[in-house]
Amino acid sequence: MSEMSRGPTARRASRLAMVARVGVGGTAPVVIQSMTNTDTEDVFATSTQVAQLARAGSELVRITVNTREAAAAVPKIRERLAQLNVDVPLIGDFHFNGHKLLAEHPACAEALAKLRINPGNVGKGARRDEQFAQLIEIACRFDKPIRIGVNWGSLDQALLARVMDENARRPQPKDATEIMREAMVTSALESAAQAEELGLAGNRIVLSCKVSGVQDLIAIYRELAARCDYPLHLGLTEAGMGSKGIVASTAALGVLLQEGIGDTIRVSLTPEPGGDRTREVIVAQEILQTMGLRAFTPLVAACPGCGRTTSTVFQELAQDIQNHVRERMPAWRLARVGVENMTLAVMGCVVNGPGESKHANIGISLPGTGEDPVAPVYVDGERVITLRGDRIAAEFRLIVDDYVMKNYPERQNH
Repeated sequence: MSEMSRGPTARRASRLAMVARVGVGGTAPVVIQSMTNTDTEDVFATSTQVAQLARAGSELVRITVNTREAAAAVPKIRERLAQLNVDVPLIGDFHFNGHKLLAEHPACAEALAKLRINPGNVGKGARRDEQFAQLIEIACRFDKPIRIGVNWGSLDQALLARVMDENARRPQPKDATEIMREAMVTSALESAAQAEELGLAGNRIVLSCKVSGVQDLIAIYRELAARCDYPLHLGLTEAGMGSKGIVASTAALGVLLQEGIGDTIRVSLTPEPGGDRTREVIVAQEILQTMGLRAFTPLVAACPGCGRTTSTVFQELAQDIQNHVRERMPAWRLARVGVENMTLAVMGCVVNGPGESKHANIGISLPGTGEDPVAPVYVDGERVITLRGDRIAAEFRLIVDDYVMKNYPERQNH
């Protein structure tokens, strides 16, 4: 998946154009990235999770490379993914010892599609520049792009001290929050400039500045976008678990994407114990799709329920249909063109049910409390059938499947 270097004005115009064209990604769509949480030394577990993430829709997958054993495992992971017919690009995440690992394991560098390095922990003092240069030389030798990923939890302390000293000499010093933001942007831009001086082409550099505060992330990326034309990777680091993590990530990324800022995104959710790692991929897809930037799977509009809908039938049907389209989508995507743009509606009573159903490609208006026990179904705005009884869910699924077969053409290479 290529990440072209474009100016901030061009990026912004491109993203806003995509907002206007609902469901159309354009020539350079925002790309979804995720990261494994397995021990990379475990080839089977890591390749299995990479495959799961890729099949869920992750277009780039990052893996930790922290030991000699992990570096040696990377080519084997790549081989097993090929056996699984998964060709998703792998990004190697390096901290502290990346220069050594890549030098000792050139096959690791060869197997990776991109390298991620953190300027805050490449090294200290003179060793920092030396080890940073080694990483850049390896990237140039193997023709690999690099993401320079600054993180506020591991900010370069020497650079931070320098920025603080400069601030102290100002007639009106900035506050601590502004200095942290300034230091992060400075770290990313100075590291990128250094990489270019060492021979890495500017269009092989991606920048990120990860923080866990929504307002901090928005301010930092606005500044980055105004000061450079490198592709930008967005993500709220340590976003948290469950609804908190989803809401915080959506709030931050939504503002930036609406302004045309961002080329790749990652939603960094903390899984519940034993939880599914692919959840972060689905949330990222839903952010992009609900904003009209890309389309991944049919969207289901559903009634929230009120005093008119004391039955749980509409809730169960909405969940059933959402699960059905997600299960069928991998096969539909391979066989049919445009099915990801289909819209569905599951409504709970006569107030908004018929009208909302008519706005969707396929909609059903279920009976609310005290209404006649019938469920009219609308297809492209026209009432086509009325369902009754205990087989409404099964019959509605068949209507959805039939609509896909009749309205979305087969792919020619399928």
